[in-house]
Amino acid sequence: MKSDRALVAHLMRRAGFGATPAELDALTRDKTYEEIVDGLVNPEQFSELDESFIDRYYGGELVAVHVGKWLYRMVNTQRPLEEKMALFLHHIFPVAWGKSEHGPSLYTEIAMFRRVGLSDMRTILLELSRDPAMLFWLDNNENHKNEINENYGRELLELFSMGVGNYTEDDIKAASRAFTGWTFRQPLSLYPNGHYPAEFMFVEDDHDYSEKTFLGETGAFDGEDIIDIIVRQPATARFISRHLYNFFVEDELQVPSWATEPPRDEAAIQHLSQVFLDSGGQMRAVMSELFNSDFFKNARQFKKVKSPTELVAGVLKQTGEFNEPRPGMFQFAMTTLNGSLIEGPMAIMGQRLMNPPTVEGWHTGHEWIDSGTLSERVGFVESQFEDISKPGVSDMVQRIGDLDAEPSELVDRCLDILGGITVSEQTYTSLVDYAQELRDIKDENDEVGVHNLLQMTASTVDYQFA
Repeated sequence: MKSDRALVAHLMRRAGFGATPAELDALTRDKTYEEIVDGLVNPEQFSELDESFIDRYYGGELVAVHVGKWLYRMVNTQRPLEEKMALFLHHIFPVAWGKSEHGPSLYTEIAMFRRVGLSDMRTILLELSRDPAMLFWLDNNENHKNEINENYGRELLELFSMGVGNYTEDDIKAASRAFTGWTFRQPLSLYPNGHYPAEFMFVEDDHDYSEKTFLGETGAFDGEDIIDIIVRQPATARFISRHLYNFFVEDELQVPSWATEPPRDEAAIQHLSQVFLDSGGQMRAVMSELFNSDFFKNARQFKKVKSPTELVAGVLKQTGEFNEPRPGMFQFAMTTLNGSLIEGPMAIMGQRLMNPPTVEGWHTGHEWIDSGTLSERVGFVESQFEDISKPGVSDMVQRIGDLDAEPSELVDRCLDILGGITVSEQTYTSLVDYAQELRDIKDENDEVGVHNLLQMTASTVDYQFA
């Protein structure tokens, strides 16, 4: 074994959506931990999923269909960090279907996040500022040289890059003036062929070319200049680093409190911020440093709550039912009841992917969980592990073996097979007692008892943490 199995499982949960037992076998046998990290942050060495192949099976304009297609990518990609970075950027740069109801712009934005997520912050912010979905979401198409709309300029500084307290109202006005004329070409009419995409358009006659002072620098700045200045700021390095820590390492307090509440690990934030500044905001460098750090490796001790998307994608990956395209993927976003479309389990758990609640995105950590959502979460996992004929479930049952082993050994095998998860002492004792009960009542079909133990282990509250 070249790497520690539990540590690699932790890495794959945080940098992706988990790993199957077979994937963990191959990774730990063939690669060191550092080599695995290198593969994650440099995904070009692995094949991409065939988009046309996915479209062939999952077609239609419903947002739920596109959520299903994204879930399929999360489950089956050989480039998991690409999808995880796209989810991260969708969270910190949220755009919702509910305002525009123009699907193609939103789906194109997610593809853009996938493409640039591991590039550099300048590229990311520049692409974001040219994105039709964002331009409409924050009204920059209404930002004209003779009638400034400050919505995008304000959120670019407050929520997308620097955070409250690191700029002035005059900086917001200057940034907004610099982004005048940044709009999009109106797409063709919906009928008769469905939605058409929108494209970025710069209207030269509508741009304010006058001199501006922004964050202490003066010039005839345009949007690109504003972004260049933003990326150089220590406040930006710190703000993005804190977002990364919250998303990949440990649940933090929510963004509105960051101006007054210190981070949980100040040394980690300072370290990531320095890498950000030294590299010019290169995300590959920052993510490589993050995953190789001691603070990330030691984060196994933190019970980081999985988002609904992470939970659903991780379960589907382990059960293996969507290793190939098949009907039903969109049901996790939206399902049917008595012939009517209703919200699926992800929405009931509190995350409507591609339709975040506000410009702040989703509140994370323990705010994901209340009595209602926890019941939905546990019930979802239990139901997905119920069918022993699913290829992933069947493989896990076979790997665990039979009920002749000691109860504690059986529980240890289940925990390892499910990705090296850790459980509380109380949960562990309860699982050992259950394994003993299964041994006492076992018949000739050990497989049923082992499956019951696996399903029970996955249905614990502890499984809800990454």
